Amino acid sequence: MKTLINIKPNNMKKNVILVLIALLMMPLTSTAQDIFAKYSDNPDVTYVNIKPKMFQMLAKIDIDSDDPEAQEYLEMVNSITSLKTIITEKGGISSDIAAWVTSKASSLEELMEVKDDGSVIKFYVKEGKDTDHVQELLIFVNGISNQMKGSNVSINGEKRKFETVVVSLTGDINLNQISKLTKKMNIPGGEHLKDKKK
Repeated sequence: MKTLINIKPNNMKKNVILVLIALLMMPLTSTAQDIFAKYSDNPDVTYVNIKPKMFQMLAKIDIDSDDPEAQEYLEMVNSITSLKTIITEKGGISSDIAAWVTSKASSLEELMEVKDDGSVIKFYVKEGKDTDHVQELLIFVNGISNQMKGSNVSINGEKRKFETVVVSLTGDINLNQISKLTKKMNIPGGEHLKDKKK
């Protein structure tokens, strides 16, 4: 009886090794892709996740067409498909977020880094349809507490200080407009995007 498939032992061994490596890498990949889900219910973080439906609703808002700034804002919001944010003051969570950003950065391009009085702000992007557009914008801010000395920030009546912020925006994002959005949302470091060099 003839065998229809002929697998050489060396090839079989290579295939088994490749499958094992892929299986071992799966937990690392899922952890790297899921930092927002990991901390979504954690009481030590402020978590925001704006879903695509919300952006669709915002896009339908009736805006005065004679106001060019309002039109630009609407177009910008309409191009975003998701926005996720984690803010924390806890050192352990900050370290975990920093490790996640480092692992994710390997698939992104670093757009800019700003260091100021112990704070570090990094912007990463995934290329879009042209040099002004990106599919993803990742903003990572660490060491915010250095900038907040003497400030009095309260959330739900409780005094808070912040150490780390990570923001992920996805969609067809125009970098020339996004600095306006981050400024309106008071996202730390967003004002530096207007000076970006790609």
